[in-house]
Amino acid sequence: MADHPQTIAYPAPDAHPRPRDGESLAPHVIVLFGATGDLAKRKLLPGLAYLAQSSLAPDIRVVGTAMDDMSTDEFRALARRSVESFGTHKVDDVAWQAFADRLTYVPQGAGPEGLTAAVKETETLLGPGCRRLHYLSVPPRAAEAVIGMLRDAALTENARVVMEKPFGHDLTSAVRLNDFVHSVFDESQIFRIDHFLGKEAAQNILAFRFANGLFEPIWNRNFIDHIQIDIPETLGLDQRANFYEATGAYKDMVVTHLMQVMAFVAMEPPTALEPRAISEEKNKVFRSMLPINPRKVVRGQYSGYREQPGCSRDSDTETFIALRIDIDNWRWAGVPFYLRTGKNMADGLRIISIAFKEAPRTMFPANSGVGGEGPDHLTFDLAEDSRVSLSFYGKRPGPGMRLEKLSMQFSTQETDRAGDVLEAYERLILDAMRGDHTLFTTADGIESLWERSMPLLEDPPPVKLYPLGSWGPNAIHQLIAPNAWRLPFERAWRMKKS
Repeated sequence: MADHPQTIAYPAPDAHPRPRDGESLAPHVIVLFGATGDLAKRKLLPGLAYLAQSSLAPDIRVVGTAMDDMSTDEFRALARRSVESFGTHKVDDVAWQAFADRLTYVPQGAGPEGLTAAVKETETLLGPGCRRLHYLSVPPRAAEAVIGMLRDAALTENARVVMEKPFGHDLTSAVRLNDFVHSVFDESQIFRIDHFLGKEAAQNILAFRFANGLFEPIWNRNFIDHIQIDIPETLGLDQRANFYEATGAYKDMVVTHLMQVMAFVAMEPPTALEPRAISEEKNKVFRSMLPINPRKVVRGQYSGYREQPGCSRDSDTETFIALRIDIDNWRWAGVPFYLRTGKNMADGLRIISIAFKEAPRTMFPANSGVGGEGPDHLTFDLAEDSRVSLSFYGKRPGPGMRLEKLSMQFSTQETDRAGDVLEAYERLILDAMRGDHTLFTTADGIESLWERSMPLLEDPPPVKLYPLGSWGPNAIHQLIAPNAWRLPFERAWRMKKS
């Protein structure tokens, strides 16, 4: 069942937000680069509107900047349209005005001096002790220019910087970009964002694994047969053809999203639930990955891609990719990880599926049904509902011994805390203000992934065409044989009863 926007009661503009978990956060000026872009309009401005008036965040003000030449009033009008169109919470006139008063805009044409003046003026309004959070909602090729502008504008002190993916496009570019950013910011100031890790469901993987004695003892090669991370998209390129033509599905989704989620599934227990320990265990997973074998990769391109404006007529850019990853450590030796994502596919889902090894069937007669519907699965749905399903064989009611697949399912929407769920960008912006790197990626981790990706990037298999609205090229079935893809599901998720 779709969530409906809810009206929230915001505190008065001068109210003091309640500290989270007893901590007191300094006021923040958030400098939003690319403030008129698609990501800012769909996610960042609505998220900031919620955080600014909630009890979760400190006192914040936003300085927007972009190439567009507009006034602060025009920027505020753009922000209101964004909040009304894409926000998950309705905002009444009083609440909106409280947020609008916190918005300032300065065009990038004003140069470093203009940006510095706007930030300094905003800091005066916030008072002493405020911090800076620079959010780079810009194309990857513009990241270095923005970092250089922050350096030239003398806005790096007492600051943190949030950088969008992809972080480089191969090992050489990632190392070069890391070196450049480190010449301006310390690693502790850098937050490389992956919004998939900000989802409630992604963090629920850690809770599920490490807080339950039922699952951690069987989370290894002795009991797990294979793992699938499957993120098909029904969306096409929208207005991103120029970006996508130079990037493709692997760089856009696999290195930046799917492998990060995979690390949560595969990592060893951290010594503590704190950023340094979790990052180190994730990086161990990346270092344990074998180099990507191009023969275990299927690249696809949907029919009609080459005819779109901005795409080459002989383009070899993949809009779909499925691949096998092997992690060469004690826990996962011999257990394949299958990753799949693509554009214009049959359905838009985000699932992690853990397939357990099948039990011996010798005691059951041939027509009992056992084994007929595949192995038992533990499935995480990374949608906002944060659903989990455990499928298993059970006896069908009636005479005889006939078995069928059953499932136990859970959703955060079934709890009395469903209203506490933060949208991924809201959570990650809040974490960056808190200085919490738990859900962000590191320089070492990014470089490890690019290093293991180089065999594929240097010798990619040719793309295979697939029809719009399909599950990808037929070759995906040979890739995963003798297993099968979980999508489409053999059964539907049960929805919350209203």
